[in-house]
Amino acid sequence: MYGNPAGVGAGSVTKTWLESAKNYIEVTKPRSVFLLVFTALGTMFMAAAEYGLSAPVFLQSLLAITLACSGVNAVSCYVDRDIDAIMERTKNRPIPSGRITPPVKALVWGLVQFGAALVIAYSLNLAAFVCIFFGMLGYVGIYSLWFKRKSAWNIILGGFSGGLPALFGWTAIAGRIELLPVLISLLVVLWIPNHIWNLAIFFRDDYRKVGVPMLPVVCRVKHTLVYILFTVLAMFALSIAIYFTGGLGTVYLVTAVLCGVAVTLGNLYLFFVPDHKSAWFLYKLSSPYLFLLFLGMMIDTYI
Repeated sequence: MYGNPAGVGAGSVTKTWLESAKNYIEVTKPRSVFLLVFTALGTMFMAAAEYGLSAPVFLQSLLAITLACSGVNAVSCYVDRDIDAIMERTKNRPIPSGRITPPVKALVWGLVQFGAALVIAYSLNLAAFVCIFFGMLGYVGIYSLWFKRKSAWNIILGGFSGGLPALFGWTAIAGRIELLPVLISLLVVLWIPNHIWNLAIFFRDDYRKVGVPMLPVVCRVKHTLVYILFTVLAMFALSIAIYFTGGLGTVYLVTAVLCGVAVTLGNLYLFFVPDHKSAWFLYKLSSPYLFLLFLGMMIDTYI
């Protein structure tokens, strides 16, 4: 007649646990983690074709880079908790919305993941460890804590960390740094301005409100679009140079040309017809561009 209190309690606990787990996953920005880990997978495939690959090394490498990217994002969310609470785009994230409280729990969660990533990377080789370490230093130390709130060139000065997962993927397998993975890593670095500055154009008022001097906030949008075009053209040219340097095949070349032309034409259109909605579209287009490029690398390597 009175039901099953024990059963109700267990269901409530399970629901609370699942909601908490979802919040701690969300604070790591899983979509960002997926894309960065995918760039590491691309270079892992390429290195494995040359140096061979064992299942334990592959699994260790995949776990290390996933934990590193996840941990770094959680720590950066903790660092940015004050401005995230004000910006419309970010105010519903787990920390500012109060779903993770106190916020230091997110910091601990991120540091534990990153510490585990360092241990695993060190068990692989020293070069892999260095890539993971400098990834944390670059994103959290140089970008989030230093340049993000002080310089309009924040993503340029701190953006090198975005290319380190790709460099890690190679070093985890090969044990050393070579020209090809450096070029691929640089490709990701050149991709970042197109990705972030178009986002900042769309949310220009949001960044201005919290005093973050993103380039579109401190200078005319037209000037920002010139810089975006320079980086897009350099990225396009480098993607073709990687084809010749890396001995890749037709699948990659066709992907690089078609995707490069699409992104270049899109940003040219935005330059001549500046529009917030177009900037948002190009921001959304930038992630599939990078995904398809690295997918082309993996398919050609497999073939």
